[in-house]
Parts: sequence; structure tokens; C-alpha cells
Amino acid sequence: MTDRNRELLERLWPTDGQLALSAQAEHELRTEDYTMEMPQSGERVVGRDRMRAMQEQYPNPPSIEIQRIVGAGDHFVVLGRSDYGGDVYYVANVVEFRDGRIARETRIYGTPFEPPAWRAPYVE
Repeated sequence: MTDRNRELLERLWPTDGQLALSAQAEHELRTEDYTMEMPQSGERVVGRDRMRAMQEQYPNPPSIEIQRIVGAGDHFVVLGRSDYGGDVYYVANVVEFRDGRIARETRIYGTPFEPPAWRAPYVE
């Protein structure tokens, strides 16, 4: 069975690291009332027009490496690594669909850190 929402995500964020779509093309994949939240900064973008405008004004977009897309139906998580010219963030993006379009995203960013020594015997 083909999952059209997964296909849309794979087109939007291909695993080869090359973003394939423009801000305008992405705009067409979102609902009118699209909402994107970033809990760490407390920011919220409401409306696909505002998201497109923000993308068009972004001064230095990061290089993005998609590591994994998991989910089915209307709910997915996209895991990736964003490099902002040496500042690296790992991203968990919770994506929710409605009627075949992206309705909501919650993007959670985390920076790499050194693991504590006590965990060494338990991890690879």
C-alpha cells in the first residue's frame, strides 16, 4: 500500500541531503492554516503564507541531512541533522497531515553533547 503522505515528505526532505523544493513549491504542500512551532525559542509561524515569506527571507539556510522518516497515515516524525555553517543541531520534526497536506509541524532542535562517563559500559 502506498502512503501518499510519506511520499510527500520524501519529496520535501529527500534522504540524499539535497532539498528539492522551493519555498513556493513547499507552500503548495501546506494547508492554508498551517502552523509550525519551535518549542525551544517559543516561536510559532501561523499560516502557509507567513512560512513561505520566512523561508524566502532566511539569510543562511542550513545544509540538512535527513536520517529517518517514521510514521504512517497523518502522523510522521522526520529525524535529521542541520548544519548552520559549523553549528550543528539534531532535529526531530513532528509532522501532521490533513487532507493530504501538511497542517502542523513541531520542530525540536538539540545540540550534540559529550556523553557522561558512567554510561560507557552500556552503550556502543
